[in-house]
Amino acid sequence: MTDASPALGATAAEVAEPLSADAAAGTDSFATTPVAPDDTAPDATPVFTGEAPEGKTFWANLNSPFRLGLVLTLGGLAAIALGLAFWNLSTIIIYVVFALFAALGLDPVVRWFGRHNVSRPWAIVIVYTAFALVLTGILLLVVPTLIKQISAFFSDLPTTIANFQKSDFYGWLSDTFGSQVGQITDQVESFLTNPANIAAIGGGVVNFAVSVGTTISGLIIVLVLSLYFLAGLPAMKVAFNRFVAARNRKKAAEMTDQITDSIGAYLMGMVVLAFCNSVVAFLLHLFLGLPFPALMGVLAFLITLIPLIGSVLYWITATTIALFTGGWVPALIFAVIYLIYMQLEAYVLTPKVMNKAISVPGALVVIGAMVGGTLLGLLGALVAIPVTASILLIIKQVFIPKQDAKI
Repeated sequence: MTDASPALGATAAEVAEPLSADAAAGTDSFATTPVAPDDTAPDATPVFTGEAPEGKTFWANLNSPFRLGLVLTLGGLAAIALGLAFWNLSTIIIYVVFALFAALGLDPVVRWFGRHNVSRPWAIVIVYTAFALVLTGILLLVVPTLIKQISAFFSDLPTTIANFQKSDFYGWLSDTFGSQVGQITDQVESFLTNPANIAAIGGGVVNFAVSVGTTISGLIIVLVLSLYFLAGLPAMKVAFNRFVAARNRKKAAEMTDQITDSIGAYLMGMVVLAFCNSVVAFLLHLFLGLPFPALMGVLAFLITLIPLIGSVLYWITATTIALFTGGWVPALIFAVIYLIYMQLEAYVLTPKVMNKAISVPGALVVIGAMVGGTLLGLLGALVAIPVTASILLIIKQVFIPKQDAKI
């Protein structure tokens, strides 16, 4: 039987609402559960619970070292796998980049036909048909002559060196540097006339044949890919601009058009200038009676594709070869005439051909050509300048305005 009477000395309110015991009463331990701070209290402080603050996910993961180590290991393995995949696919990536730049280089010609009321599909057909005809004609005219001249170069090499040793220039070298000139000449002759060394230079007959086959198949792949890229270039631009926020698509579309137009103008201009160099080199070798005019014309086209320094490299190379094969008088005439042409090209032809391309400072041209040539060879040196120009355009129109707006 219980006593229903109120406790001794307790009021009616205390009886209705008894005191609650403090859970931490009688102990010195910290709170093990978070207590919600009273936002209304001015001096309220958060209670330490031993856990990471909200949003600090990295520090929170430190509480689970096994999970953190597993995630970091998987991330490192994924990065290594991506690097290996990129390395194995480097050849295909080069093909794709080369085809894309070829499409951008041919796009100005296709758009020129479009301005003359020719539909884009028919313009592409006309451009590729003309390109195929020109390429076939060049191959039929140059390749047989090129093979003959390469064979003649190695077969006539002893006679060429003997004539060089009878020249006045060789006498001057011998008088100046002594008998070492003759020893060096004999070593060069013995090295070049040894078939084993020629095979070693070419990597062997089998490797050379494999390289030729790989080059031909690569050119076919690039040609087909460039055809697809050229046909779908407008749709590719639209799809690329869709990745940009809607409020910035107009500006992105303008920049995309500027970049593609400048790249196309630059590549087409480089090909035109290289072709002019090859024609001038071929005619100079032909009229001066220097040997291997077709070979030197092809060599001029390939070397002068290198930006900024290509013409100088060919001028030095061709003058040296002319000095050894034709004598100092034809070499001097060739050097003077080609030097005059280089000035004409720099101050007359290049401004007219490159008038639609983005201007790049000379220092960046040299740096870009060296970086591109080191990474991708001739292709890298060729595409380094338009890539540099595109980066400069993005910096000028995107990054600098944002920096200027920060006051």
